[in-house]
Amino acid sequence: MKTHILGYPRIGSKRELKHACEKYWSGRISKDELLEEGRKIRESNWRAQLDAGLDFSPVNDFSFYDQVLDMIVMIGAVPGRYQEIIDKDSKAPGLDVYFAMARGKQENGIDIPAMEMTKWFDTNYHYIVPEFVQDQKFQLNAEKILSELEETKKLGVNPKPVIIGPVSMLLLGKEKENDFDKFELLSELLPVYRKLIHKLRENGIEWIQVDEPYLVTDLSEEEKEAYRSSYSELTKELDGIKLMLTTYFDDVSKNIDLVSSLPSHGLHIDLSRAPDQLDVILGKWPKEKCLSLGVVNGRNIWKNNIENSLALIKNASGQWDDDKLFIATSCSLLHVPYDLRLEKKLSSEIRDWLSFAQQKLQEVVFLKQAFLDPGKVQEELDANKTSIQSRLESKVLHQPKVRDRVAKLTSDDYKRGSEFAIRKKLQKEMLGLPMFPTTTIGSFPQTKEVRKWRSRFKRNKVSVEEYEKFILEETKQAIRKQENIGLDVLVHGEFERNDMVEYFGEQLDGFTFTRYAWVQSYGSRCVKPPIIFGDISRPKPMTVDWTTKAQNMTDRPVKGMLTGPVTILQWSFVRDDQPRSETATQIALAIRDEVSDLESAGVKIIQVDEPALREGLPLSKENRKQYLDWAIDCFRLATSSVKDETQIHTHMCYSEFNDIIEHIALMDADVITIECSRSQMELLDAFIQFRYPNDIGPGVYDIHSPRVPSIKEVTVLLEKALEVLAPDQLWVNPDCGLKTRKWEETEKSLLAMVDAANEVRNRGSV
Repeated sequence: MKTHILGYPRIGSKRELKHACEKYWSGRISKDELLEEGRKIRESNWRAQLDAGLDFSPVNDFSFYDQVLDMIVMIGAVPGRYQEIIDKDSKAPGLDVYFAMARGKQENGIDIPAMEMTKWFDTNYHYIVPEFVQDQKFQLNAEKILSELEETKKLGVNPKPVIIGPVSMLLLGKEKENDFDKFELLSELLPVYRKLIHKLRENGIEWIQVDEPYLVTDLSEEEKEAYRSSYSELTKELDGIKLMLTTYFDDVSKNIDLVSSLPSHGLHIDLSRAPDQLDVILGKWPKEKCLSLGVVNGRNIWKNNIENSLALIKNASGQWDDDKLFIATSCSLLHVPYDLRLEKKLSSEIRDWLSFAQQKLQEVVFLKQAFLDPGKVQEELDANKTSIQSRLESKVLHQPKVRDRVAKLTSDDYKRGSEFAIRKKLQKEMLGLPMFPTTTIGSFPQTKEVRKWRSRFKRNKVSVEEYEKFILEETKQAIRKQENIGLDVLVHGEFERNDMVEYFGEQLDGFTFTRYAWVQSYGSRCVKPPIIFGDISRPKPMTVDWTTKAQNMTDRPVKGMLTGPVTILQWSFVRDDQPRSETATQIALAIRDEVSDLESAGVKIIQVDEPALREGLPLSKENRKQYLDWAIDCFRLATSSVKDETQIHTHMCYSEFNDIIEHIALMDADVITIECSRSQMELLDAFIQFRYPNDIGPGVYDIHSPRVPSIKEVTVLLEKALEVLAPDQLWVNPDCGLKTRKWEETEKSLLAMVDAANEVRNRGSV
């Protein structure tokens, strides 16, 4: 019986990679210094796995930005627009081209936009979307993975290279030309994969982890055939090297007949997300092949229930030879923080319930020990059982008043007073906004000075009065800048907020927080998810003070900015002792109270962001309706207490809407803003077939790239939007919040956006 994990966090235990990348991008460190920081992180990660006693350690799970982007480079699928900046003497794109693909490049007369980015299945991790064109050629660039294998030899690591499989790689990407099917490229792509496998075999590799997460989704016949033909071709002349087909995030049993027919040597299944699939797999997966049991949750931070995990392992062992079984994490540990030992200030009670990446390594190895010789570790088994039970029985989990309030909800609590057409007329009269009103999504640049003051305040280095005076001045400057730029609807800038979820969680009962529990969202962007351990309620108003102060600084409307219940749920580590829908409903009631207080304070526009609504959609279609029903209900519960004159906005980013557009309409927000610029308004295709009834603000420039759009560029996107939307539906805004940008590029970009809106107004495009 072997032990392994599918991947490890790569940002460094204290975000060393984030800081190194940002220093490199700003020219403060050299390329060699950045590469050295990456090497140190890899070595630290492998040593942790060696010390834990894992039988195999993943290689190629480290990335300077994104693992899909790494695969794009590895298979030679770099889009043509980057060719002009590729060093003609090099065999593969260098680091600067790599980062240009992720972030765009705008300097010395060069202006190249970044590649599109979207969510990695149902997680908050964002990946770079591959681009495919007809007659595309591929070539192998294996330097990264081979050099990392060399590093493992010096450490004594037993390496297991990790690659994204060819079918999932195509499914992750998009065709950039009409009348073209990306599966036509398989005949060109598969030889590159075979060359890679050959090189890995030459390096003495025993197992390759081939990630094929799409195997848990509802596959078309074309996609099934792509799997059959691909793996028939890939497994020719393997000469001893073995392929572990790796699935996660859902149940693969629906496709087990297909998977069993593929000529691979092993299969990994996610038993944390879908434990009931095991019996089906055991009945159909060939007994001569290996089976990897993902029993340690790679997506959440709760201590493993050893008793439950051992039951699954024993079930498999009863029908399988132990030497063909692997014990593993359910998915890559990319989605959890590094090490619980860093958290010195957590309460001892809650700390005892938790497990981060470092501890999950130990849980994987311990499960093997406990299965093979439980008598030797009986004391540890008893301690685990006691810890699990103490959490379930803890008094800090339950608030009777919260549960009573949920039980008394009625259908009227989920409905606005009047239909949208009536509300829109009243809101137009009250707000007096022009055609194509301009606004931003919420946050403004969190400068080094802002972060420094917040850090000093948290460490009690400045008083409450001094800190609030500083934040008030930053807010005042942001209001003046927005007025000078010419925006129609303003925001207060959110300078007092650390993160759009953490900020609210800090003020809600039922949450706890960490100091170093960072996880990667994309590139150098890291988030520190709150931990929801108990029932949720709002002791007092959370945003009213700063919003009303900002509104008093200007005659233009200032939006109240809130995070929605589903997003707070999705972007937290959520309690697993009750259905997620129950937790979301409790959050919705807390946000409802805040919405009501903002309205009472005179705020006329309230934005309740739900960027994670699409992210939470189950991968299996059969489970989607149930999720969407309660997710939409939670948004409506949070926002339906206001008068018709109060305008409710929501924001969603990096999501495909085609399959849920009707449910988005059911949210009944007066205005929805969405990410659209990287896809060149492609996401608006969803609105062609379905006539969305309310107002829409499709993002007109990409805030995740430092490049500044031209007026013409924004105008073209607005004209594209008007091909799909009615003029009186269209709002003008960036893709997302501006927290991560610098003021100089932000002001230039917003000026271009406002000028473009004025240009379209003046053309009479109405």
